[in-house]
Amino acid sequence: MKITGEAAVALEIRFALDWNYAAGENLFKRPEYFGGGRIPMEKRKETYGNVGIQIVSSGPDTSERQIRDNYLGLIYRAKEHIYIQTPYFVPDDAVLSALKIAARSGVDVRLMIPCKPDHPFVYWATYSYMGDLLDAGAKCYVYENGFLHSKYLTVDGEAACCGTANMDIRSFELNFEVNAVIYDADTTGKLEQAFLNDIPVSREITPEVYRARSLWVRVKEQGSRLLSPLL
Repeated sequence: MKITGEAAVALEIRFALDWNYAAGENLFKRPEYFGGGRIPMEKRKETYGNVGIQIVSSGPDTSERQIRDNYLGLIYRAKEHIYIQTPYFVPDDAVLSALKIAARSGVDVRLMIPCKPDHPFVYWATYSYMGDLLDAGAKCYVYENGFLHSKYLTVDGEAACCGTANMDIRSFELNFEVNAVIYDADTTGKLEQAFLNDIPVSREITPEVYRARSLWVRVKEQGSRLLSPLL
């Protein structure tokens, strides 16, 4: 496992880019932050520890959907299992298709969402997309021990992605977000164990349970799903 100073530098650069966009002040021209600051750049590149981390960010200041694309890359590489915890699950077509293909290919895809919505429209849209995963063979859970605000995806016990981004279109395209991709079996294993520990305090939504939902719930789901690009 290896952590390098480049991860810290990447976070500093992301902060400066966000500041420049919001405040109109170019921090890259400030010598106390870049090019001769308190910590020389050569020192920032030194290795501390041994966990490999990649910083991935996106926002309205770029047309690239790097966090979405990173999720896709991780999903595509999965051979055994994918665990996802997210408050909101409103994926675009590419991410939804990738997860459905993985589930239909025999990958153990599991999604966990909260039972207490803080945004009702997002919650019911999430239920709608969860139905698509169930049809593909994924397992879905509703966490019932409070509000679930974890935001991470793990793949095969080898790599994990966690950070500020929800698994939704707004995080992919509109919000300033930053995630850390951790290439380490020990750290990923701890996150996956946390997911498994949360299953006993969650309610599994089976295909049978999902099909038995009321007409009113179906109406709320479909109405909210129509608003998905705006949520």
